[in-house]
Amino acid sequence: MMTTSTTTGPPTDLVETAFTVNGEEVCLALDPRESLLDVLRERLVLTGTKKGCDQGQCGACTVHIDGRRVVSCLTPAVQVVGQDVTTIEGVAAPDGTLHPLQQAFVDCDALQCGYCTPGQVMSGLACLAEGHTETDGDIREYMSGNLCRCCAYVGITAAIRRVADQTKQTEV
Repeated sequence: MMTTSTTTGPPTDLVETAFTVNGEEVCLALDPRESLLDVLRERLVLTGTKKGCDQGQCGACTVHIDGRRVVSCLTPAVQVVGQDVTTIEGVAAPDGTLHPLQQAFVDCDALQCGYCTPGQVMSGLACLAEGHTETDGDIREYMSGNLCRCCAYVGITAAIRRVADQTKQTEV
Protein backbone atom coordinates (compact mmCIF):
# COMPACT_ATOMS: atom_id res chain seq x y z
CA MET A 1 0.00 0.00 0.00
CA MET A 2 1.33 3.45 -0.97
CA THR A 3 1.06 6.39 1.40
CA THR A 4 1.17 10.01 0.41
CA SER A 5 2.50 12.89 2.41
CA THR A 6 0.77 16.25 2.66
CA THR A 7 3.92 18.15 3.58
CA THR A 8 5.26 20.47 0.92
CA GLY A 9 8.93 19.96 1.68
CA PRO A 10 11.44 19.70 4.46
CA PRO A 11 11.09 22.10 7.36
CA THR A 12 13.13 25.24 6.92
CA ASP A 13 14.96 26.99 9.71
CA LEU A 14 13.51 30.46 10.14
CA VAL A 15 15.86 33.43 10.25
CA GLU A 16 15.21 36.25 12.71
CA THR A 17 15.38 39.54 10.82
CA ALA A 18 15.02 43.20 11.68
CA PHE A 19 14.80 46.01 9.16
CA THR A 20 12.91 49.26 8.65
CA VAL A 21 9.94 49.65 6.31
CA ASN A 22 8.69 53.16 5.63
CA GLY A 23 10.31 54.42 8.82
CA GLU A 24 9.02 51.68 11.14
CA GLU A 25 11.15 48.86 12.49
CA VAL A 26 9.99 45.37 11.57
CA CYS A 27 11.14 42.17 13.29
CA LEU A 28 10.13 38.89 11.64
CA ALA A 29 11.14 35.25 11.58
CA LEU A 30 11.50 34.53 7.86
CA ASP A 31 11.95 31.51 5.67
CA PRO A 32 15.19 32.27 3.78
CA ARG A 33 13.35 31.54 0.51
CA GLU A 34 10.79 34.35 0.99
CA SER A 35 11.13 37.28 -1.36
CA LEU A 36 10.93 40.81 -0.06
CA LEU A 37 7.88 41.28 -2.30
CA ASP A 38 6.00 38.42 -0.64
CA VAL A 39 6.95 39.62 2.85
CA LEU A 40 5.77 43.16 2.06
CA ARG A 41 2.47 42.06 0.53
CA GLU A 42 1.55 38.99 2.59
CA ARG A 43 3.13 39.53 5.98
CA LEU A 44 3.12 43.32 6.29
CA VAL A 45 -0.01 43.90 4.16
CA LEU A 46 1.69 46.64 2.14
CA THR A 47 -0.06 45.80 -1.11
CA GLY A 48 0.96 48.92 -3.05
CA THR A 49 4.00 47.06 -4.32
CA LYS A 50 2.65 44.89 -7.11
CA LYS A 51 3.49 41.35 -8.18
CA GLY A 52 3.76 41.42 -11.95
CA CYS A 53 6.03 38.88 -13.59
CA ASP A 54 7.71 37.61 -10.38
CA GLN A 55 10.90 37.28 -12.45
CA GLY A 56 12.42 40.77 -12.18
CA GLN A 57 11.50 41.83 -15.70
CA CYS A 58 8.52 44.18 -15.38
CA GLY A 59 9.43 46.57 -12.54
CA ALA A 60 5.98 46.47 -10.89
CA CYS A 61 7.57 45.41 -7.61
CA THR A 62 10.18 48.19 -7.47
CA VAL A 63 11.01 49.48 -3.98
CA HIS A 64 13.99 51.33 -2.53
CA ILE A 65 16.50 49.74 -0.18
CA ASP A 66 18.70 52.35 1.47
CA GLY A 67 17.71 54.74 -1.33
CA ARG A 68 18.61 52.36 -4.15
CA ARG A 69 15.89 50.96 -6.41
CA VAL A 70 15.52 47.18 -6.52
CA VAL A 71 13.00 44.69 -7.82
CA SER A 72 11.64 43.16 -4.64
CA CYS A 73 10.53 39.91 -6.28
CA LEU A 74 14.19 38.89 -6.74
CA THR A 75 15.40 40.18 -3.37
CA PRO A 76 15.48 37.61 -0.57
CA ALA A 77 13.87 39.31 2.43
CA VAL A 78 16.58 38.02 4.77
CA GLN A 79 19.12 40.12 2.83
CA VAL A 80 17.59 43.43 3.94
CA VAL A 81 18.53 42.97 7.61
CA GLY A 82 19.44 46.33 9.11
CA GLN A 83 18.44 48.24 5.99
CA ASP A 84 15.77 50.81 5.23
CA VAL A 85 13.05 49.72 2.78
CA THR A 86 10.75 52.31 1.23
CA THR A 87 7.60 51.23 -0.58
CA ILE A 88 5.04 53.34 -2.41
CA GLU A 89 3.14 53.62 0.88
CA GLY A 90 6.10 55.50 2.35
CA VAL A 91 6.37 58.13 -0.40
CA ALA A 92 3.51 60.50 0.45
CA ALA A 93 3.78 62.86 3.42
CA PRO A 94 2.42 61.60 6.76
CA ASP A 95 -0.62 63.86 6.34
CA GLY A 96 -1.43 62.19 3.02
CA THR A 97 -0.12 64.96 0.78
CA LEU A 98 1.19 63.37 -2.39
CA HIS A 99 4.87 63.55 -3.22
CA PRO A 100 5.43 65.97 -6.16
CA LEU A 101 6.12 63.02 -8.48
CA GLN A 102 2.89 61.29 -7.43
CA GLN A 103 1.00 64.53 -8.10
CA ALA A 104 2.74 64.91 -11.46
CA PHE A 105 1.61 61.38 -12.40
CA VAL A 106 -1.97 62.51 -11.77
CA ASP A 107 -1.55 65.86 -13.53
CA CYS A 108 0.22 64.40 -16.58
CA ASP A 109 -2.17 61.47 -16.97
CA ALA A 110 0.74 59.09 -16.39
CA LEU A 111 -1.47 56.24 -15.28
CA GLN A 112 -4.31 54.31 -16.77
CA CYS A 113 -5.10 51.02 -15.08
CA GLY A 114 -2.62 51.94 -12.32
CA TYR A 115 -1.14 48.48 -11.83
CA CYS A 116 2.40 49.50 -12.78
CA THR A 117 2.15 52.97 -11.24
CA PRO A 118 3.73 52.18 -7.83
CA GLY A 119 6.79 50.67 -9.49
CA GLN A 120 6.92 53.49 -12.04
CA VAL A 121 6.84 56.10 -9.26
CA MET A 122 9.56 54.32 -7.27
CA SER A 123 11.79 54.10 -10.36
CA GLY A 124 10.94 57.69 -11.27
CA LEU A 125 12.08 58.85 -7.84
CA ALA A 126 15.39 57.04 -8.35
CA CYS A 127 15.69 58.54 -11.84
CA LEU A 128 15.31 62.01 -10.35
CA ALA A 129 17.63 61.36 -7.41
CA GLU A 130 20.36 59.97 -9.67
CA GLY A 131 20.08 62.82 -12.18
CA HIS A 132 19.04 60.85 -15.25
CA THR A 133 16.79 63.66 -16.45
CA GLU A 134 18.87 65.74 -18.85
CA THR A 135 16.74 64.68 -21.82
CA ASP A 136 13.51 62.79 -22.31
CA GLY A 137 15.63 60.08 -23.93
CA ASP A 138 17.63 59.79 -20.70
CA ILE A 139 14.40 59.41 -18.72
CA ARG A 140 13.04 56.79 -21.12
CA GLU A 141 16.29 54.82 -21.01
CA TYR A 142 16.42 54.85 -17.20
CA MET A 143 12.75 53.88 -16.94
CA SER A 144 13.03 51.10 -19.53
CA GLY A 145 13.03 48.42 -16.81
CA ASN A 146 9.44 49.30 -15.91
CA LEU A 147 6.75 48.03 -18.24
CA CYS A 148 3.29 49.54 -18.71
CA ARG A 149 0.75 47.43 -20.56
CA CYS A 150 -1.49 50.48 -21.03
CA CYS A 151 1.35 52.37 -22.75
CA ALA A 152 1.24 55.47 -20.55
CA TYR A 153 4.93 56.09 -21.29
CA VAL A 154 4.42 59.60 -22.71
CA GLY A 155 2.67 60.70 -19.51
CA ILE A 156 5.25 58.96 -17.31
CA THR A 157 8.10 60.76 -19.07
CA ALA A 158 6.20 64.06 -18.84
CA ALA A 159 5.61 63.60 -15.10
CA ILE A 160 9.28 62.94 -14.39
CA ARG A 161 10.29 65.84 -16.66
CA ARG A 162 7.89 68.17 -14.79
CA VAL A 163 9.38 67.32 -11.40
CA ALA A 164 12.94 67.55 -12.75
CA ASP A 165 12.20 70.99 -14.18
CA GLN A 166 10.56 72.15 -10.93
CA THR A 167 13.58 70.92 -8.98
CA LYS A 168 15.95 72.84 -11.28
CA GLN A 169 13.87 76.02 -10.82
CA THR A 170 14.00 75.80 -7.04
CA GLU A 171 17.78 75.23 -7.09
CA VAL A 172 18.39 78.50 -8.97
